[in-house]
Amino acid sequence: MKIKLSLLALLFSIFMSAQNSFELINAKKVVIPFKLINNLIFIPININGAELTFMLDTGVAETILFSLENKEVKLQNIEKVKFSGLGGNMSIDGFKSDRNIAKIGDHIINSSMLLFIVIDEEFNISSHIGIPVNGVIGYHFFKDHPVSIDYTAKKITVYQDKDLFKKKIRKFTELPMSIEKDKPYIYADIEMTNDKKSSKLLIDLGNSDAIWLFPTLIKDFVYNRPNIDDYLGRGFNGDIYGKRSRIHNFYLKDFKFEKPLTAMPDEYSIQHVTLVADRKGSVGGEITRRFTTVFDYAGGKLYLKKNRNFNDPFHFNMSGLDFKQDGLEWQEDRVKIEPKLSSDGSREISVGSSDFQYKFFLKPIFSVAGIRKNSPAFKAGLKKDDRVISINGSKTSDMTMEKIMELMKSEEGRNITILVQRKNKEMTFDFVLEDPIPYQE
Repeated sequence: MKIKLSLLALLFSIFMSAQNSFELINAKKVVIPFKLINNLIFIPININGAELTFMLDTGVAETILFSLENKEVKLQNIEKVKFSGLGGNMSIDGFKSDRNIAKIGDHIINSSMLLFIVIDEEFNISSHIGIPVNGVIGYHFFKDHPVSIDYTAKKITVYQDKDLFKKKIRKFTELPMSIEKDKPYIYADIEMTNDKKSSKLLIDLGNSDAIWLFPTLIKDFVYNRPNIDDYLGRGFNGDIYGKRSRIHNFYLKDFKFEKPLTAMPDEYSIQHVTLVADRKGSVGGEITRRFTTVFDYAGGKLYLKKNRNFNDPFHFNMSGLDFKQDGLEWQEDRVKIEPKLSSDGSREISVGSSDFQYKFFLKPIFSVAGIRKNSPAFKAGLKKDDRVISINGSKTSDMTMEKIMELMKSEEGRNITILVQRKNKEMTFDFVLEDPIPYQE
């Protein structure tokens, strides 16, 4: 799924960039733990005293705030602006706010952060991620210091000491990287069937897919078969649609990936996006998570080192279901009471007491946000807005969004039984996971 944000043209960002910087205070390097959900990275940032969660996204130039949930943040110097990007509509209204104070842990601070605020209430990715997400941050997190992302340890290291950084990258593979309009680009080889074609791609950490290609920008582009029409994600201007398929091979220098999944947004979804010269698409988190990935914006380099995820197969959500989390509700769990031991070692239970008591917990509520036409779930009879009670006998209230998606991607041929509530009636549906786009020579 694509969670994509981009800005139209913010001329004042040129003048603010020198001030809008993160500094390392009294530290040669700083380690930041992060959450990894559906190949997307989430880090804690304190804005003007409020603890928030931001998605790390190299595909955005500016820092964007779009959901505060129940948080209160006092923002400075607010002005009205417009945003535009992926999706069908032209633009949406928002605001900018400068001279904010941002802190990451005890040693990273930005004393003049520029924020852009999206006020559209529909633009809230939290329900699709499964945790509260307040915004995205890109260029200004990366621009001043080398940043290493260890996907297996779920830790980011920001380097200030040059010797420590050089020691870190000694055994990494180096790739040239250009920074254009505050975003990182590399050249990679796309092999649709047999012929390699060098292609300029955005490195987009805000994209959970492996590869995106823009067919209208690639000469004589022919869709590989089989392919499917699909919902690809959400942009500033609405939903993004297109096709999904597999290509033969994808190459990053000497690294080779066989039959990776590829998303191809339609022309309508990218019509309002201003693209840099010669760009053909993006490489996303499904690729970068297979490495320890190091960005050196100032040096114009990307460094890669394979991790244990490298040979993972490229799995697809074979159910056809798109899920969302509809908040939390109180649910009761019956808890067994263990008898207490008396001083002489005998068991002690009060007369008339029950062996069980009830405790109440806040549990997540999941529902069906959408269904791909002709998918296994579609054919089984599931519908949008069905509330999902259990999957294969496990209550979804005890699951996370990540766990649910792992099940839907697990293995072709797996049986799935889903219990849902539809208009106060419980219904059970059975289907088998099926890959709709296996690669064919």
